Amino acid sequence: MNNTNKSLRRINNEMLELQRNPIPGISAAPYPPGNDPYQWVGNITGPPDTPYAGGLFIMKIQFPRDYPFHAPHIVFQTRVYHPNISDKGCICLDTLKQNWSSALTIGQVLLTIQQLLADPNPRDPLAYGVAQEYLNNRPVFDQKAREYTREYARPPPPAAQNSGSGGGIGGTGSQ
Repeated sequence: MNNTNKSLRRINNEMLELQRNPIPGISAAPYPPGNDPYQWVGNITGPPDTPYAGGLFIMKIQFPRDYPFHAPHIVFQTRVYHPNISDKGCICLDTLKQNWSSALTIGQVLLTIQQLLADPNPRDPLAYGVAQEYLNNRPVFDQKAREYTREYARPPPPAAQNSGSGGGIGGTGSQ
């Protein structure tokens, strides 16, 4: 079996696992369905008791052809005010770089990103100014992060979630 087939088998197994054992506040699947199995969209909800609470954050996930031996490329599609997330949606997270392990699953990675929202690492920022604000003026940081969450990370209304018009895996929160 070549590496592409192994990669596809692993990706399909992870998709099935997420369907069988959903992780609260996290979802991911190929998007659009039935097209490129290497291109997914992921959603995470903002952790409670953080400025991101109540938000729905959407990420584009691109699996490399040699997954799981190399990390997926994950970019926020939802704007996020955070020290470790750039204004372009890039994520500064060692799990996606030097600490990648083929034992990790996409569910575990999304859980780690959700935890990063709750516990930023301002000492290794991607957004230096945001990190300085987090360290030196936390109330202002929290207020701006809450404003971004309200503005950009609103989940679709319940009717849209049920009717198929705007709900589903893609959600809202685009710029």
